[in-house]
Amino acid sequence: MVPLWRTCKEAAALLVAREDRALPINDRLALRIHLLACKACPDFERQLVTLRQAMKQWRNYSEEDSGAAP
Repeated sequence: MVPLWRTCKEAAALLVAREDRALPINDRLALRIHLLACKACPDFERQLVTLRQAMKQWRNYSEEDSGAAP
């Protein structure tokens, strides 16, 4: 196996792990190479970003923000 090559399954696991912790340099580099070479994984990365942003907004949501009566 080439040291910096990751399968889509491995790349997806790294993308998810990156949400919780900083990746080691070799994993960051391997992930970048994979994202440049793969057609599907960048879409998955964008979906994760969208989910993260939606969850952040949801956590900060309150009924006062929506204008609803108590």
